[in-house]
Amino acid sequence: MGRAFEFRKARKMKRWAAMSKAFTRIGKDIVMAVKEGGPDPDSNARLRAVIQNAKSVNMPKDNIERAIKRASDKNQGDYKEVLFEGYAPHGIAILVETATDNNTRTVANIRSYFNKCNGNLGTSGSVEFMFDHTCNFRIKGEGLDTEELELEFIDFGAEEVFEDEDGILIYAPFESFGAIQKELEDRGIEILSSGFERIPTTTKSLSPEEQADVEKLIEKIEEDDDVQNVYHTMEENTED
Repeated sequence: MGRAFEFRKARKMKRWAAMSKAFTRIGKDIVMAVKEGGPDPDSNARLRAVIQNAKSVNMPKDNIERAIKRASDKNQGDYKEVLFEGYAPHGIAILVETATDNNTRTVANIRSYFNKCNGNLGTSGSVEFMFDHTCNFRIKGEGLDTEELELEFIDFGAEEVFEDEDGILIYAPFESFGAIQKELEDRGIEILSSGFERIPTTTKSLSPEEQADVEKLIEKIEEDDDVQNVYHTMEENTED
């Protein structure tokens, strides 16, 4: 199996761990999708993808509809996607994806977390190159052959296709998202969820004590309401 498989295995159960946090993240994604392409999912591919993700974490239909309605209100502020880069203790690179309506607040908060945990907030481009920006799709696996699917979707940018207990996962470069989404929809293949992740090109092994230092910083960052995702280059345990 490739890097995407190992990365997914290591992060299993960590992403969207808290349901309330998941709903907050998706609510922001809905606002950004509606502001970008309108409130009709039939003509807004990004909104279709967010709605699929909302359903995958059991977000009630009423919540989804209310979020779309709020996002359509002219008085609803927009969220800006801002990327933060830095280093945790022991030379671990950290990449933080945020969605914020107040960049000054977010910058101050993220900087304070790094400072309090003996890390350093870096400049733009300081660690981003250490991660591959990827897109992924989880689809219903019934009646589909994984190897055949991989061969067919190579032409659309797919790099890894593998099964887990919840379906089939397709990983591809960030730029391939639109082409793969369209092909899956054209074929009538049900997309359960989709998204973007940043997979480290190399990872660093730490002692348990050093890992605890890094995890302290990651946990502080993840608790912030403006934070959507946190990625790092620390080697994680992939044992089940």
